[in-house]
Amino acid sequence: MIVNLKHTGDMSFVAEGPSGFPVTMDSPRANEAPAGPSPMELVLMALGGCTSMDVVSILEKMKVRFSDLWVEINGEMAPAHPKVYTDIRMVFHFTGREEDRPSFEKAITLSQERYCSVSVHLQKMARISWEIVIHPEQVGSVVIGGFPSE
Repeated sequence: MIVNLKHTGDMSFVAEGPSGFPVTMDSPRANEAPAGPSPMELVLMALGGCTSMDVVSILEKMKVRFSDLWVEINGEMAPAHPKVYTDIRMVFHFTGREEDRPSFEKAITLSQERYCSVSVHLQKMARISWEIVIHPEQVGSVVIGGFPSE
């Protein structure tokens, strides 16, 4: 895979990979508004995207329904340079049924241990942990993940 970056001024860069979608990165100086996320923010976003896409795919194959999924990720960094992530905590929020918790756990475990390349990379230097919070479905909620509500 080849990714190209172009300096766009100050500490800003635009990156583009094979998909053709540009991503602006920035590390603003004090009192400056950022033009985009920092590279380290993007690392956590990549982890969240990678594992969330896996989880949705696995749950679809398992025919497990949910109406929403969001992930909160907290990354703790080393205090000195290089300021790598040392501890990453993910909280997976599902809107769905409590009885589906074992399926949610299985999907996340499979993603973290087998399918999410970003997670496997990060696990070499950081402790990654996760938990699940299940929010009850509301009447009339829209179901995502390819499964219509009944």
